Amino acid sequence: MKEAHSGICRAHQSGPKLHFQIKRMGYYWPTMVKDCMDYVKKCQAYQFHANFIHQPPEPLHPTITSWLFDAWGLDVVGPIAPKSSDGHSYILAATDYFSKWAEAVPLKGVKKENIVSFIKVNIINRYGVPRYIITDNGKPFSNRLMDKLCEDFGFKQRNSSMYNAPANGLVEAFNKTLCSLLKKVVGRTKKDWHERINEALWAYITTYWTPTQATPYSFVYGVEAVLPLESQLPSLRMPIQGGLTDEKNAKLRLQELEALDEKRLEAQQRLECYQARFSNDFNKKVRPRSFQVGDLVLALRRPIITTHKTGSKFTSKWDGPYVVQEVYTSGAYKIIVEDGLRIGPINGKFLKRYYA
Repeated sequence: MKEAHSGICRAHQSGPKLHFQIKRMGYYWPTMVKDCMDYVKKCQAYQFHANFIHQPPEPLHPTITSWLFDAWGLDVVGPIAPKSSDGHSYILAATDYFSKWAEAVPLKGVKKENIVSFIKVNIINRYGVPRYIITDNGKPFSNRLMDKLCEDFGFKQRNSSMYNAPANGLVEAFNKTLCSLLKKVVGRTKKDWHERINEALWAYITTYWTPTQATPYSFVYGVEAVLPLESQLPSLRMPIQGGLTDEKNAKLRLQELEALDEKRLEAQQRLECYQARFSNDFNKKVRPRSFQVGDLVLALRRPIITTHKTGSKFTSKWDGPYVVQEVYTSGAYKIIVEDGLRIGPINGKFLKRYYA
């Protein structure tokens, strides 16, 4: 087995191929298949250069919120090139998980003071205290100042695992949409993008969402926004509303407010059905893979890049071995190296078992 797998004619092939190679040469013993599989599992070169495992190890855990402004996702876009004419390089964005309402501001630098101020001014002071917010593990989001803010206002902060964008998928999708909107409206120099953010936000919150079958604006205010086009080319509702008396207009607004809660409940049901269908499709691809405290694992080298190769073509795809120190819910782990350096939380899809 050693000679056929890693000897002078070595190919470092998989267990089934190693078994076929030995069998083709005329050798046989009763436990041949099992021995070949076990031997290949412990091969250092085979383990460190194995391909990324694309099958998800855990079922999908969708973020379900109970009501408006209950949970927010926060993230930073950037650095953006070129800088804006005022020197901004980043965009701090927040998205409400229920209504998909979004807030965004340009920043010259990503500092913890900017993050805390944004949460106070753009979220708490406008829409009330959320139940929790979801952020990544970056230093601007994970620090004592943020901990104090959570303690003072009584909400929780949840951190997504490293390199795993789907853990905060809504805000990642919004970031992509925001950048797509901005690059279509910026000027020739592309340095006025900070002035176009509010226009992009307006377009976003007045756009119909398929999962909820409504616009974020209508969720928050109970009616659809009056678009500039409706003033230039009056829509049907403009002359109807213009002909209403004060009494009829007040009754119409009251009816809209009374129907708002029902509209939100219906949207929540549609959203849950949409998430259930999406989860069922995703979970069909799941190949269970979990680890316990003390297990030896390998971590994908730079897990954020899995779609294309970078650096030397001979660089191993996996780093390690690491030791699992802590197991979180939803398939996340904290791992440590031999010198005690902690890494994590990291999603289990970027890990695989190491056989010493």
